[in-house]
Amino acid sequence: MSMPYADGSGPLVPKPELTLPALRQAVAAVAPSRLPEFFEDLQKAFVRAGDEDSVVPIRMFYRQWGVVIEIERHPETARRLHAAEQALSSPDPNVRERAVREAGEIVRAAHREVAGG
Repeated sequence: MSMPYADGSGPLVPKPELTLPALRQAVAAVAPSRLPEFFEDLQKAFVRAGDEDSVVPIRMFYRQWGVVIEIERHPETARRLHAAEQALSSPDPNVRERAVREAGEIVRAAHREVAGG
């Protein structure tokens, strides 16, 4: 993983491959406080894969964490998402509506990026 760009405008780390080592390294770099959640989700995905005799839960885990990293590796995008999440508890319905729209746009864009589109 690379260091942040000198001017702070670029991603904190390169876009990782959707592999366990690459995702683990990227989470450690951009959201280290989420490593316990990452490993818990990993364990759940492997248990579910065994229960279902399917690799789909593992692929879903990779995709889910690819999206998290795609957001978190861009500090301004992550800041906007976290602000929108905070705004969801606003008593003002207009603020909540804007927050839902903003969060949805950010997450959908991250899903598109992870999917290669």
